[in-house]
Amino acid sequence: MKHIVSLSGGKDSTAMLLMMIERGLPIDYVIFVDTTKEFPEIYEHIGKLERYISPLKITKLSFDYDYYFSEYIRKKGLQKGKKGYGFPTMKKRWCTSFKSSLTQKFIKSLKDDYIIYVGIAYDEAKRAKPKPHYKYPLVEWRITEKEALAFCYSRGFNFGGLYEKITRSSCYCCPLVSIKKLEAIYHYYPELWEQIKEMEKKVGQQFRLDYSTEALEKRFQKKLYLEF
Repeated sequence: MKHIVSLSGGKDSTAMLLMMIERGLPIDYVIFVDTTKEFPEIYEHIGKLERYISPLKITKLSFDYDYYFSEYIRKKGLQKGKKGYGFPTMKKRWCTSFKSSLTQKFIKSLKDDYIIYVGIAYDEAKRAKPKPHYKYPLVEWRITEKEALAFCYSRGFNFGGLYEKITRSSCYCCPLVSIKKLEAIYHYYPELWEQIKEMEKKVGQQFRLDYSTEALEKRFQKKLYLEF
């Protein structure tokens, strides 16, 4: 039996990992799937975390987001020559599928029974769907998102101040996040915002189904959405 921690790099999965270690729970592997579009603070955090939990290692898996976003030629059921998946939508979250498939491929390579631990906080217990091989320690321990972040801070992990700007970590170019998170990226990470704009131009697809980056900028500049 292999015990596998799924590490997104955010506050909830980090708190789960640290709590499991402190409670003496078995851990054989810690898996981090890099989309290549994480916030800079997350990459710095992963390095710091790996040093902290040593000799336990973090197994890093990745895929080339840019390639599948715009260069990959799709062949099945689509127009001839249609390139790339473009920005994900609620119906076509291809990036999430890639993360899941990489994890499953790694698990199959172990050729052993397994339990995978996922960092979903108690606030979002409805997301913790009962599935074979899956456990949700934070839900079991009734640890909320606020408590998870406070726990990380208490152990010296402040994510470079990331959570003082946004409430959730994810790919910075994800169009499915809230408008307020995109506004935070626009204000605090202008270089990342410019990358999103370039991606929009490259793929010839509007960033969100309801807004282009240009329309979002106008909204932010007029301060029509002020809450964070």
